[in-house]
Amino acid sequence: MILNADYHTHTRYSHGTGSVIDNARAALSMGLKTVAITDHGFSHPAYGMRRRKLDKMRADCAAASKETGVEVKLGIESNILGANGRIDVKEKDYEKLDMILAGVHRCVLYNGIPDAYKMLVCNWYAKTIKKNKPAEWLVKYNTKVYVEAIKKNPIDILTHTNYLFFADVKTVAEVCADYGTYFEINTKKYHLTEEEWQSVFDTKVNFIVDSDAHTPSRVGDISLFNKLVSEMDFPLDRIYNIEDRHPSFRFEEFKKRL
Repeated sequence: MILNADYHTHTRYSHGTGSVIDNARAALSMGLKTVAITDHGFSHPAYGMRRRKLDKMRADCAAASKETGVEVKLGIESNILGANGRIDVKEKDYEKLDMILAGVHRCVLYNGIPDAYKMLVCNWYAKTIKKNKPAEWLVKYNTKVYVEAIKKNPIDILTHTNYLFFADVKTVAEVCADYGTYFEINTKKYHLTEEEWQSVFDTKVNFIVDSDAHTPSRVGDISLFNKLVSEMDFPLDRIYNIEDRHPSFRFEEFKKRL
């Protein structure tokens, strides 16, 4: 199995340890044709990238592409901020970005106290105190968080779905399929159970396998995925950044219509 692109990597612009050129060189060494710099979204007070640095990031990507010959895309791993589907990417950011990833993260600037309480406190309680046994209302709420974000934003890839967050993952995958958002197979951490993966496979959603690298040494590393494949029957023909398959991203098509 040959990975041709890694669309989820981080740098020192947010929570990573390397630079843009470090990630591009690592991608080249792994034989990748494309790497995306997708640092954490603006609403994370500690680890988020900053809008004022977008021009510098674009310049870094262009320079890294020129040096390595690897296509270096500038993206963002945006934060979903509440049940109304809002993410921390605004229309004014579109022209400076090549792609949009989105996921749920802890300790960001949520829409307000009610969403912060449900997304952070209630999921922490379900994970830590209830030992992965969320209340039914919380699963419904979390599912709405994902679904509304996918419907209302041109999200290319939904990242590490259900990591520290409890949703009806089959419903989320079905909505991804309907709207053209790829479902990420994250190889940094386990984010679904085997039963949840099977329910996702039963939908028509397509996949991207990503490293979620926070260090250059992990760019293109999909060893965890190889382990998962040995344990489950993944639909490899629906993974669009391996072998000779390439994704058609939603955000790129969306920008053409602006």
